[in-house]
Amino acid sequence: MFESITDSFETIFNKLSGRGRLTEQNINDGLREVRVALLEADTNYKVVKDFIQKVTEKAVGEEVLKSVKPGQQIVKIVQAEMEHLMGPVDSTIKYVDGDITVIMLAGLQGSGKTTTAGKLANMILSKGKSPMLVAADIQRPAAVDQLKVIGKQLNVPVYSEANSNPVKICKWAMKRAFLDNHNVVIIDTAGRLHIDEELMLELTQIKDKIKPTQIFFVCDSMTGQDAVNSAKEFNSQLDFDGVILTKLDGDTRGGAALSIKAVTGKPIKFVGVGEKLDKLEEFHPDRMASRILGMGDVVSLVEKAQQVVNEDEAVKLEKKIRENTLTLEDFLGQLQQVKKMGPMKDILGMIPGVGKKMKGMDVDENQIKRVEAMIRSMTLEERMNPDKIEGSRRNRISRGSGTDAHEVSQLLKQFKQMKKMFRSLSGADPKSFSAEGMTPDLMKIPRKIRSKRKKVKRKKR
Repeated sequence: MFESITDSFETIFNKLSGRGRLTEQNINDGLREVRVALLEADTNYKVVKDFIQKVTEKAVGEEVLKSVKPGQQIVKIVQAEMEHLMGPVDSTIKYVDGDITVIMLAGLQGSGKTTTAGKLANMILSKGKSPMLVAADIQRPAAVDQLKVIGKQLNVPVYSEANSNPVKICKWAMKRAFLDNHNVVIIDTAGRLHIDEELMLELTQIKDKIKPTQIFFVCDSMTGQDAVNSAKEFNSQLDFDGVILTKLDGDTRGGAALSIKAVTGKPIKFVGVGEKLDKLEEFHPDRMASRILGMGDVVSLVEKAQQVVNEDEAVKLEKKIRENTLTLEDFLGQLQQVKKMGPMKDILGMIPGVGKKMKGMDVDENQIKRVEAMIRSMTLEERMNPDKIEGSRRNRISRGSGTDAHEVSQLLKQFKQMKKMFRSLSGADPKSFSAEGMTPDLMKIPRKIRSKRKKVKRKKR
């Protein structure tokens, strides 16, 4: 996420390290590269100009504390300005007490409105509400069918009509929601490849007739400045309440996230971070600024962990680690929980310092599946007592998991090393260990990488 901007900020911070004082000259030299990176990320020109000016004004003349490097000091200034640029924000949905809350989604075609409608419905379901989806997009082929599939997955009703217009569909949907006791209605409207009069007329008619509680502009974060320009036009016509950025898990340039609040004056409410219906998160400017600056996002990581980790099980696991009684059965359970948190690369990227070390590396998600397959091919007795796994057992496990005996041996060896590391950590000062030294090896070297290394060695010979 935002790799190019992150790299540029790291460059400037490194250049400023070792200076006794932040001067206008050395700050301008460094921020020139940041300005270029922001523009290459498709950030609005005026936003970039104001951002650089504010950082320069706050940084020039700052006395560098003895215990803090100049690069670290300017990180604080840049982070504060980024938070101000993207926030403040209120990620709550304003529900109407005793009546139906109506949420209208608007945006260009391909921005992800229909999927976002399902993600919102899923989020609202988790709050104990009773949502209903409305298929008011009659322009895009299969839009209605797509929404019905999403509704079926969530067990949420979808209101649609054949041979009707969007305004009538929305009016009758409101009546159906009232009769069926639904307290939230989410309207999926049509989009176009570009802004035109017909589209805006249709949306303003829905707004005037239905009077939605909140209007959210759904914006493809990968389109950068184009997304900001369309948001500005939609806001002038609809006066929407907030923005939902989609596809933030992709190769995002970052311009939309950094510009849209400053240009429209409307906050980013939520961000889509994956294709699945549970991949909609509240937007936090401080956490986003930390990610952009390569500082990780510990708070979001903890929240993800809390969603999948059972507290009682966590206490039991902690006790087993302290008593050195951890088994492969326990480890298998932990793998299942980690998988629920999302792709391993994203999880590791949230840990401060790890993201930098992972630069250029490709995390092989299939390696986790291979580890799972090997453990599942073991008997319960073997999982509880891995030391019992000798030659014949090892061969049986490798055949059952579609791996080779060497991989099974590696798993057992690395699991033993991990237990040894946990035992040493349990009675030591956490400050004495680096993030690099605490990385378990169980899934460190995927099979593909190992095979490449073997080939390289053969060539050298």
